[in-house]
Parts: sequence; structure tokens; C-alpha cells
Amino acid sequence: MTATPAGLYVHVPFCLTRCGYCDFNAHAGLEHLKSPFVEALMREADLASPGWDGVPFVSVFLGGGTPTTLAPETIGAILAHLRERFAIADGAEVTCEANPDTVDEAYLVALRAGGVNRLSMGLQSFDPEVLAALERLHSAESAVRAFHAARAAGFDDVNLDLIYGARGESLESWERTLDRAIELRPDHLSCYALTIEPGTPLGRRVSLGATLPPDPDLQAAMFEAACERLARAGYEHYEVSNWSLPGRECVHNLGYWQDRPYLGLGPGAHSFRDGRRWWNLRPPGTYIETLAEGRPPTGGEEVPDAEERRLEQLLPGLRLAEGVPTAWLPEGVAEEFAGRGLARVDGDRFTLTEPGMLLANEVVLAAAGR
Repeated sequence: MTATPAGLYVHVPFCLTRCGYCDFNAHAGLEHLKSPFVEALMREADLASPGWDGVPFVSVFLGGGTPTTLAPETIGAILAHLRERFAIADGAEVTCEANPDTVDEAYLVALRAGGVNRLSMGLQSFDPEVLAALERLHSAESAVRAFHAARAAGFDDVNLDLIYGARGESLESWERTLDRAIELRPDHLSCYALTIEPGTPLGRRVSLGATLPPDPDLQAAMFEAACERLARAGYEHYEVSNWSLPGRECVHNLGYWQDRPYLGLGPGAHSFRDGRRWWNLRPPGTYIETLAEGRPPTGGEEVPDAEERRLEQLLPGLRLAEGVPTAWLPEGVAEEFAGRGLARVDGDRFTLTEPGMLLANEVVLAAAGR
């Protein structure tokens, strides 16, 4: 029996600075932990690999944090070690996230030589005021230079991350960012609505009334602008926040949305397989110390019950353009949303329209009878 293909995620917790909106396990000022982290990551791969013997990994994703705060040779050594320990498929998608200010053409040439074949660059915006509101260090010009450097280095699969709805951003500003991104012609674009996370500096400012939260109506208009402009430019809207040129969908992220197994390595990384979910210790220092003692860095685990699993599969399935089986929904729910123009029922498939994608959570609540 052939094992289900899986994805492999590697979390690199280091950043040049901590952006106020970010709630990821990312840290500035921990450069002294880089070497011990890499050693710990290798040990974790050694400990985890026997349990995944024979499982083909069709994607590897180095995220963070900012993986490109590590030397390209270090990333190459990590990938070589992973290939020794896991059955990484020939032609697997190997993505590395990058901050524009951490790369140049020489760096990217070395990164590609080390085995990375897909680059995901966190640009966020081309508007200087929006970049300042998001506390990003790079400029629009350095972002463009980094993109061209990636092309010059031979990367023919590049994603750009954009964020909309930051303080002071107008619809017109967002449209200019979209148009400038389209001019670059990346292979993939991820456009995320800014969300306020309670534990972040931005979340605390919003809770104190020092900063206004994003305007949901404006963000809805920005989403509609992205849908219209990117469709006109030939990008396929295959997931709520993701567009790609034909055949350039992100294999790794599709694995999450399609409920395929995945293994996470690194501090705070999550894993899922056979109905069980587990996660690593979050503090980088604790993660390193635990592995130095020869112990797996597991921080916790859970096994969702059948109803929890149904709802867990429903929401990511609804986010995809391919939708979900109509049978996953209670009687009448599909017809209700289709009648409101928020969904389509095609045979045994239920798919949200682009306006309906903004209300995916509402569909899940209806499916749960809430």
C-alpha cells in the first residue's frame, strides 16, 4: 500500500526585527543561537525520521521567522541532511521564505545551488507609508531589486506576499501595489487581509484605542480589487488568499488545505498524521536544550474527535476553488448560500463564489448548527 504523500515544514525562528502585527514564533536578537539551532534541527530530523520511513515528501517549506537570515550554505546543509533522513521525492517543491533586505543575487544563486527551487518573498506593500505602518524595514525599491535578483539567480517559481488593510492604506494605494506586483509578473501571489492578533504590539495598541483596527468594508473592497485585477492579468484564484499562474499553485500549502499529513521541525512547528496533531516546544532556547539532552522537543498533542475533524476539513476545503462535497453540509445549507449568490452547487460539489469566500466562517458555523 502506497503511503499518502506528505509535506515537510522547517521553522527558522530568527528575524532582523519583530513586526508589530506578527504573532509567529519569530525573534530578533538571537543570532547567538543560530549555530546551536541548526545542530538541534539536525538532531530532531534524526529522531523523527524513523516514524516517517517510506512516506514520500512532495514538498519542503522553510518558513519563519526569516530563513534567509541563515547563510545559504547553512540552508543547503539542512536540506542535504533532510534528504538523507527522509524520502523527499524527485522534483519536490522546495520553498524558502525571504525578506528582501536579506538577499542579493549572489546569495540567491547559492540558495538555489543548495536545493531551493521556489522563493516566497515577504514584500507586503509597495507603498512607503504602508510599509512604515507595518514596521517593515525594506523599501519598495529594495523589494523590486530582490525580485529581479531572484530571476537573475534562476528562480522561475517566485511568490510575493502582500498584506492589505494597514493603517492609512486606501483602496487606491492597494490598487497601485497590486498593479506594481502584476508588472513584475511573479508566478504566485498571496494577498492577506491584515488581522489583529491580541498578543502582538499592534493588538495591544488597538485594544488601548491608540490605533484603529482595519475597516472590514474597506478590506472587502480591497479583496474584490485583488480578485478583479489578478483575474484580468491571468492569475487563477485557487484559494481565498492565493492566486497563481496556471500550474504554479503552492504544492506545500495545498497539502494543508487538502488535509494531507505533514511533519514540522523546529521550535513551535506543528505536525499532523493519522488523525493526531502534535507540536514542538515554542521557545527556541528550550527547543535547543531539549534536543541537546537527546529528547524529542514535543510540547503537546491532541486527537480531535469525529465532529472536530469534520469541521477542520470543512473550513480549509471551503477556502479552495474546488470546494467540498455537498454531502459535507447539513440539508438546506448549500441551497441557502447558493440562493444568496455566495456559492455554487455543481453536481456533488459545493464551492464558494469570490464574494462567498469572505464568509467561509459563516458557512462553517451553519454546517455546525451554530
